[in-house]
Amino acid sequence: MILAAIDIGSNAARLLISETSFYKDGNVDFTKTNLIRIPLRLGFDVFEKGFVSPAKKQKLIETMKAYKLLMKIYGVEAYKACATSAMRDASNGTLIIDEIFRETGLEIKIITGLEEANMLFETHIAENTSTTKSNLYIDVGGGSTEVTLLSQGKTIFKESFNIGTIRLLHNQVSDEQWENLKKFIKAQTKDHQPLVAIGTGGNINKIFSLSKRKEGKPLTLDLLKDYYKEMSSSTLEERMHLYHLRDDRADVIVPALQIYISIMRWAEVTEIFVPKIGLADGLIKMLYKELSNKV
Repeated sequence: MILAAIDIGSNAARLLISETSFYKDGNVDFTKTNLIRIPLRLGFDVFEKGFVSPAKKQKLIETMKAYKLLMKIYGVEAYKACATSAMRDASNGTLIIDEIFRETGLEIKIITGLEEANMLFETHIAENTSTTKSNLYIDVGGGSTEVTLLSQGKTIFKESFNIGTIRLLHNQVSDEQWENLKKFIKAQTKDHQPLVAIGTGGNINKIFSLSKRKEGKPLTLDLLKDYYKEMSSSTLEERMHLYHLRDDRADVIVPALQIYISIMRWAEVTEIFVPKIGLADGLIKMLYKELSNKV
């Protein structure tokens, strides 16, 4: 079965196409066929002006038309599409979603921060985390950060905070928001030590690639601090040149590191694993479960 997921984030819109198949031991394999990312950067409009501009809206609609065509070409049998923080906050978010449906027939749901955390949970934690250790799952996006704590196989909390890379670039995160996040992390993790962190998001994936770490090996907090020190002291152009980054990655990677480092420090975590998964993966797995339950 060929499935697709569309994730309209604050920094980019992604289309993931996966093929599902049964393995002989009864497990289901999700094989990535294609992943396409368009840096629409909706959050740059929304977190500054409160709405998506006509130009960005048109780019979003054209992107959805292209994604629909690609799904047809790949023979996608079912899809799930959602929009996150930027569209949640946009005063014209619902109107745009309605317009996309009229022009493309694609149904897109604007999800809450908690729903986003639940979908991310579907990707990795539920199946692959340790039942004997405590795992802190951190996903940093353009508009929000989702944090989930599992201890001995049980979910302790799933929370979403309006602290994201684009919000930080636009000075849209207050000292009070930082303090609330700090207090929450410290209070909720103190009784679940030692912790193992799991990080997702395009920025931590890029840091992992830059580090040349072998698959399955963690990044250390000290290494993240070193990258933050180096990158924050360089200009955008220098970052793009030194680390071979696109401009839409070079600006958000510094505030992303700030968020990961802060949460890890407050949770007293020294290592973070990077399984290279994201919201789109969670959508695919949720969709597969929904379809399987109908059979």
